[in-house]
Amino acid sequence: MAVSVHTQTSPGDKGLQAGALGLVGNVVIGLSAVAPAYSLAATLGYVVAQVHTKAPAMFVIAFIPMLLIAFAYRELGRDTPDCGTTFTWATKAFGPWIGWMGGWGLAVSAIIVLANVAEIAAVYLFEFLHLDGLAENLWVKVAVGSLLIVAMTWVSIRGIVISERMQNVLIAVQFGVLIVASVVALVKVATDTAGPQAISPSWSWLWPSGVSSSELAAAVILCIFIYWGWDACLAVGEETRDAERTPGRAAVLTTLILVCTYVLVAYAVQSFAGFGDTGIGLNNPDNADDVLTILGGPVGGIVMSSALLLTVSISALSSTQSTILPTARGTLSMAVYEALPRRFARIHPRYMTPAFGTAVMGGAALMFYLVLSLVSQNTLGDSVASLGLAVAFYYGVTAYACVWYFRRTLLHSARNLFMRGVFPLLGGIAMTWAFIQSATDMIAPDYGSTSVGGVGGVFIMGVGMLVLGIPLMLLCVAGGRDFFRGRTLTATTEVKVPDVP
Repeated sequence: MAVSVHTQTSPGDKGLQAGALGLVGNVVIGLSAVAPAYSLAATLGYVVAQVHTKAPAMFVIAFIPMLLIAFAYRELGRDTPDCGTTFTWATKAFGPWIGWMGGWGLAVSAIIVLANVAEIAAVYLFEFLHLDGLAENLWVKVAVGSLLIVAMTWVSIRGIVISERMQNVLIAVQFGVLIVASVVALVKVATDTAGPQAISPSWSWLWPSGVSSSELAAAVILCIFIYWGWDACLAVGEETRDAERTPGRAAVLTTLILVCTYVLVAYAVQSFAGFGDTGIGLNNPDNADDVLTILGGPVGGIVMSSALLLTVSISALSSTQSTILPTARGTLSMAVYEALPRRFARIHPRYMTPAFGTAVMGGAALMFYLVLSLVSQNTLGDSVASLGLAVAFYYGVTAYACVWYFRRTLLHSARNLFMRGVFPLLGGIAMTWAFIQSATDMIAPDYGSTSVGGVGGVFIMGVGMLVLGIPLMLLCVAGGRDFFRGRTLTATTEVKVPDVP
C-alpha cells in the first residue's frame, strides 16, 4: 500500500489516536515498561553480590544518569514529538546511519527483555498457584510464556486506551504490594521483631565507599536494567495530550518515582534479611536469583508471600505488553521516513495502532525466546545480563544527539546550556563509561553462565545483537531507500506522517 507523506499539523497524524493519554496515563505506561517488581526481584540480589551493603547507593548513582538522559529526552521531545524517539532524533543530529543503529538498539533491547519477562510471568504465576512442578517444566514454561507474548501483542494491537486501562490496574498492584511489604519489614526491624538476622539500616548504604570501578560498572549496568523502560513515555507521545510537554514531564516523574521506590525496597530488604550466608541472608547464594519474594513469608506470612509472587508475575506480564508499544511505534516512524519497508507504516483503521509493526515485534520476540529457551536456559539468562549494553548504547546515542542537535542554541540561556548541553552530555558520558567498562568485563569466559571460544557468552550476546543491526541496515540500504540518501529526514525536516486508511 502506498504511503504518502505530508507535514505534521498535530500529534497523532500518523494515524495514531491523538490525545488518548494524559500525564497519569503516560507515567503509567513508563512505569509498567520498567516492571519495577520484576526488575527488583531479578537484579537486587546480584547488585548486593557486587557491592554488598551499597545497593541503595547504586540505585541512586544509576538514577543520576537516568535523570540526565531524561532531560535530553524531554528537550528533544519538545522540539520533535515523534514516536521514533532515538531513531528520529539521532538521524536529525548525526545522519541516517547512526540514527538507524539507534533505532536498532531500542528494538534489540525490547526483543531481549520480552523473551525473558514472558517466562518470568509464567514461572511466578505457577509458583503463586503452588504448581512448582510446572514452574520447573521447560516445555510448560515455554508454552505459557509464548502464549503470553501472543496475548500481549494482541492487546497492544487492540489500542492504546485498552492498554492504559489494563496497565493502571497492574501498576497499582505492583506499587501497593512493594510499598506495604517494605514498610512492614522496616517496622519489624525498628521494633526488634524481624528476627536475629536483621540489622539496623544505615545512612552509609547511600555512599559508595570501598567500591572498585569494575564493581561499580557491573552494579550500574544492572541498575540501568532496572530503570530501563521509562522512555516509553516519549514513544507514546503522539498519543498523549500536549505532546510537546507531557511526555517529557512524565519521563522525569517516572524516574523520580522509581528511585524512591528502589531505595525504599533496598533498605527494607537489606535491613530485614541481613547479610548472612544462610536462611534469608543476602549472602546466601541460593537467594541471589530472587531476594524479594523470599521475604514474603517472614515479613507477612502466607498472604504477603503469595502477594509478592503474584506481584512479580503481574509486573513481568505488564512489561511484556508495555515493551511492545514503544518498539512498534519506533518501527512505524522508521517506515514513515523510509528507513524500513512501508508496510510497517500501516495503521489499523479501527484500533489506530501500528498493527503490522506490533505483530512483527511480537513475532521476533517469540522466535528469540523459543530459540534461546530450547538451546539453553543459561543462554536465556545471559541474554538478560547483556541487555544493559543495548540500553546504554541507545541512551548514550540519544544524549549525544541532544547536545549536537541543540549546539547552536546552548549559549542562548543558562537553561539551554544545562538542560540541552551539560546534563545530557554528562549522561552520555556515563552511559559510554558503563558500556565500555561492562563490555570489557563481560569478555571474560567466567562472566555469566556460558562462554564460546574463551569469550563470555554475555559479551557475545550483547555486542553480537547490536552488530547484527549492521547487515540488516545494509539490506535496507541495498533496497535503495531514500532515507539513506538523506532525502527523507535531516536536521531541518519537519515531522512527517503517513496518510494510511
